[in-house]
Amino acid sequence: MDPTPIADMKFETALAELETIVSRMEGGQLELEASIVAYKRGMTLMQHCQAQLADAEAQIRVLENGQFREVDRNTLESQ
Repeated sequence: MDPTPIADMKFETALAELETIVSRMEGGQLELEASIVAYKRGMTLMQHCQAQLADAEAQIRVLENGQFREVDRNTLESQ
């Protein structure tokens, strides 16, 4: 079974999988090759979670200014 595409994951699902990966790696439950694969997926999951948190933060900033609109993350990062 192929793992779920990270881009399709909700924050909570991605974070839960990341926590599982970290736990398995810290527990020494993976062989070297599996650890490398898990590390790569874990890094991608972490980046996905960070991006979702940044998007949520940007929306909160907009709401605090008394406005509600969709936020273009690329526009915010260039400011």
